[in-house]
Amino acid sequence: MPRIIDVVEVPDQGANDLVSRLPEVGSGDFRLGSQVIVRESQNAIFYRDGKSLDTFGPGRHTITTANLPLISSVMSFFTGGNDVFTAEVFFVNLREFTDLKWGTPQPISLRDSELGFARVRGFGQYTIQIAEPKRFVDQIVGTQGLFRTSQIEDYLRNTIVSTLTDVLGENMTSLFDLPRLMDELGAAIKAKATASFAAMGIHLKQLMVVSITPTDETAKAIDERASMGAIGNLDSYLKYKAARAMGDAANNPAGSGAAEGVGLGAGIGLGAGMAGMISQAMQSSAPPAAAPSAAPAAVAAILTLEEAAAYLKVTPADVEAAIAAGDLKAKKIGSQYRIAKDAVDAFLAS
Repeated sequence: MPRIIDVVEVPDQGANDLVSRLPEVGSGDFRLGSQVIVRESQNAIFYRDGKSLDTFGPGRHTITTANLPLISSVMSFFTGGNDVFTAEVFFVNLREFTDLKWGTPQPISLRDSELGFARVRGFGQYTIQIAEPKRFVDQIVGTQGLFRTSQIEDYLRNTIVSTLTDVLGENMTSLFDLPRLMDELGAAIKAKATASFAAMGIHLKQLMVVSITPTDETAKAIDERASMGAIGNLDSYLKYKAARAMGDAANNPAGSGAAEGVGLGAGIGLGAGMAGMISQAMQSSAPPAAAPSAAPAAVAAILTLEEAAAYLKVTPADVEAAIAAGDLKAKKIGSQYRIAKDAVDAFLAS
């Protein structure tokens, strides 16, 4: 004898439960007069043979021919006129699901007006709410007995990351401009991703970009650029360092006049040595007047990653980023890259 469910309810949906099915396996036996109790944050959808029959909103409902007309119209066909019918009921949780997180599994390679190329990672939070219960059950849940946020988070996260890549590619000029654009980025990503979420019956309520950070390689390039900016004029910097070294040597406490003379002589000698180094550096930087111009070094037709970096006067990481972005054609053999010089020249000309 089948068990008839007289009270149809799911009172204890978990914090991460999007949809709960009653019964979890197979079809349940219901009858006219059964009570359907739907919480404020729920909708209950009756299904039979894979088709939705009727939907109940919040409140206590008694199944009758008046309030369940679609079920009533098919009862005589399926049950021979009895008041018992089989169906499945999906309780859809309509509360707002908060503190869902997204992040980039791999760095995103982008052009940068200051650095040439930059590789960044991003992460943030978002909130969702089921806006169309029937569409969500039909397209996403299917016949599962229990459907949780963890089962769809990967898909939603990938949708957000794909949109982030698109927005950054269209709008980013420099990594240094991003800190003041976090709110604008969040709004742009939400606007573009809303349609993808709505197609599943989900409303993307909020989306926040918490941080966009450079990878270790990009951070190192930023540090090197900042150091060069802090030094400024290299000639003045070398002269300043030489003067400091002379002063430190002359002020070295010796304890006697002879020792002071030694300290002073050492300071003068060090100063003369530094002056000679500066002079030599300046002379080496100027092209020799009488020497014939040297022929440029020949460049091989096939370059390694390091040779291509030397040819472009950038770091190997910058070359690898250009390859990953599809801007520079290369062939990967095992773990090594081989790059045609013609491809590098074409990249420079583009």
